[in-house]
Amino acid sequence: MSAPVQFAVWAPVPERVRLQVDGAVHDMHRDDGGWWRAEVETSPEADYGFLLEDDDTPRPDPRSRRQPDGVHGLSRRFDPASYRWGDAAWTGRPLAGGVVYELHVGTFTPEGTLDAAIGKLDHLVDLGVDFVELLPVNGFNGTHNWGYDGVLWYTVQETYGGPVAYQRFVDACHQRGLGVVQDVVYNHLGPSGNHLPLFMPIFSTGGPNPWGSSINLSGPDSDEVRRYVIDNALMWLRDMHVDGLRLDAVHALVDERATHLLEELAQEVDRLSVAVGRPLTLIAESDLNDPHLVTPRAANGTGISAQWSDDFHHALHATLTGEGQGYYRDFAEAGLAGLAKTLTGAYFHDGTWSSFRRRAHGRPVDTAVLPGWKFLGYLQDHDQIGNRATGDRISASLSPGLLAAGATLVLTSPFTPMLFMGEEWGASTPWQFFTSHPEPELGRATAEGRTREFAEHGWDPAVVPDPQDPETFTRSKLDWAEVEKEPHAHLLAVHRTLLALRKQHPDLVDPDLTRVAVGWDDEDRWLVVHRGALRVVANLADAPREVALDRAATGVLFATGDEPDLAGTTVAVPAESAAVLTTA
Repeated sequence: MSAPVQFAVWAPVPERVRLQVDGAVHDMHRDDGGWWRAEVETSPEADYGFLLEDDDTPRPDPRSRRQPDGVHGLSRRFDPASYRWGDAAWTGRPLAGGVVYELHVGTFTPEGTLDAAIGKLDHLVDLGVDFVELLPVNGFNGTHNWGYDGVLWYTVQETYGGPVAYQRFVDACHQRGLGVVQDVVYNHLGPSGNHLPLFMPIFSTGGPNPWGSSINLSGPDSDEVRRYVIDNALMWLRDMHVDGLRLDAVHALVDERATHLLEELAQEVDRLSVAVGRPLTLIAESDLNDPHLVTPRAANGTGISAQWSDDFHHALHATLTGEGQGYYRDFAEAGLAGLAKTLTGAYFHDGTWSSFRRRAHGRPVDTAVLPGWKFLGYLQDHDQIGNRATGDRISASLSPGLLAAGATLVLTSPFTPMLFMGEEWGASTPWQFFTSHPEPELGRATAEGRTREFAEHGWDPAVVPDPQDPETFTRSKLDWAEVEKEPHAHLLAVHRTLLALRKQHPDLVDPDLTRVAVGWDDEDRWLVVHRGALRVVANLADAPREVALDRAATGVLFATGDEPDLAGTTVAVPAESAAVLTTA
């Protein structure tokens, strides 16, 4: 059924824009702000595109909601309000006290679709997590990649199922009591399939960031570019019922305005939260170690809800594996003192010298002001696995005992814990860097660049997977048959028990960093984390250890293996194990 529809596109770059709808071409009229409009009678799911200048090749809508034929194809009209939601009872949940589970749609299941992922949600409910965080799902060129090379931010990748499948996924999560966090990338666009520069000054004239040209956030004509970013964020939260956004690499957002894009975004998201009547969360990935980012605006901060804590990851990873190369060097040299510092203050580099950066880095967190839940703590994430030469998980190098001890330290920390898909059972499958660039020359350059990068750091080029090889993608898919096999089943039980304990014992979710204390012994490789009346004891040595406590232990609430022996203020802890103790 046809009806009059107004099409609009912001395109200050071309001198002429025409609209193609279902094969017919219509002139568009420009206003003083660079917006082109035309009213055309068409169907609710009409295919359309824009013809720029005298080029008769239709280009997709920069705000396209659906791309059934990929990022070079015609856009298709999509009305998000046509979906009949079943989550009326969902009132959302705050991030504080929650646990996040990060997953990649394409490798989470053998099918690699949103509908297939729905079939695994009961596993996440039984596990005990509270939020599902999806790696980026916006439109990219090709059939599979990590998602960080998106070029059409308003779409949902068709190989995942498209926008309706996305709505079904969010709906299914909410009906099971799971919140949804969507990873979004606003710092760059992918190298393949990007038509936006033909429409708008999307890129800054300044220098590039590590992934490509920077987005134009403060140069000429940047008002509408900022609007393009913020409207996209609001779309996920409003139209798709998402509960939060993970903002990729915000340190690469080059913004010279008095009010930074992130502050403006936080203000608008707070207003939307009031309008929709549920908590909405913004989680930043930042390399700056600047607590101003997560300080509330009322205290003159940026107002972002939370941020990933790479320092905690680096300290824990270096402690468990002994790795000390690259950015792990300072953490390895600090030993258990470095892990203790992050457990009590979130940042390791808080104004200290960073050998990796060859300069001082960061500033301290005011632990009397900022609660621990504002920092996400994790043992693994997509970057820390996939950016290794072979994409090997930490389970490839640690014993089951140390994996369980690491999980205990994460899930009893004062932070918001995050797990990467499969981590809960120590998945043996790697998670490698994979791409599917259709352009042979781009695919070849990507593969050669990655091999060269690791060869410069001493890796044999033969062991670095070719990201363009389809087998690299296939190898990265989870093997769900492992869940019921040992030692995977035991580690899964460890995670389930710890997550249940978090809900039963308020001390384990207390975010007050001033109440966290850590004792440790570098030589004997043990540490004790004070969590209210509870003591989390971890023996990371390959032999039993006698651990001194500050007060007498009265019972064992949880142990990753054999229970430790209690003798007043001394506890005998088995090798490579951890326990949660009650105290007098």
